Amino acid sequence: MAMRFASLGSGSEGNALVVAFGAQAAGARQTRVLMDCGFGLQDTVRRLARLDMSPGELSGIVVTHEHGDHIGGVARLARKYNLPVWLTHGTLRAQEKAFAGIADIREIDPRQAFVIGDIEVIPYPVPHDAAEPVQFVFSDGARRLGVLTDTGCNTAHIQQTLSGCDALVLECNHDLEMLMNGDYPYSLKQRVGGRFGHLNNDESAGILASLNISRLQHLIAAHLSRRNNTPELAMTALSIAAGCEASWVGVATQEDGFGWREIS
Repeated sequence: MAMRFASLGSGSEGNALVVAFGAQAAGARQTRVLMDCGFGLQDTVRRLARLDMSPGELSGIVVTHEHGDHIGGVARLARKYNLPVWLTHGTLRAQEKAFAGIADIREIDPRQAFVIGDIEVIPYPVPHDAAEPVQFVFSDGARRLGVLTDTGCNTAHIQQTLSGCDALVLECNHDLEMLMNGDYPYSLKQRVGGRFGHLNNDESAGILASLNISRLQHLIAAHLSRRNNTPELAMTALSIAAGCEASWVGVATQEDGFGWREIS
């Protein structure tokens, strides 16, 4: 039985991540969880097809927070394919109209694990400019995938939750110098770089350096800004913290995300 994960795309124009567990043989039952969906319906179908998946194979959708690049496609996908959606009370109340018409909405406690099929989903709160934002760790009981994006700063709880993971997807939104010297308005620079904004390369590397990464098999830089970062800068920052070659660090792109990665 394998635990795998892949990205449909990552960045300010849309985000979605798939986590799957189960035998890969034809006809075998698998649990497949979609984390967020910031793409239109047809775009989501197309991106899933790149992973040899159809929306009807999904077990459900978990939502991190209510910003459009994370929920823009959730309702249409859930309605069309009759998918359950898990999210916090604050996220639901902040954008009730955006989730209208979903038949099966399940509110979650941001500190309480729950189960979808064969996958344990462990939410944890993060500092971000949203109503009740969370990120997630996914586990099959033996292996753990940690995801951290859309977070403004480090916390002790983040470190405790992500320590010991077998795979990590970490936000490297911006290079601080590029952000501050770029053409964003001052107010936007303050929001993006603030304690409730997004992690820069050095902040993400600092979090990584504080973790137990002795089990780490995969490390992915995610949610990179097109205008205020480069893949090379993100990969270098994380590789120094992890003590690995920069080429070992993966990058989730806006256009293609990244393909399936298996956690052994």
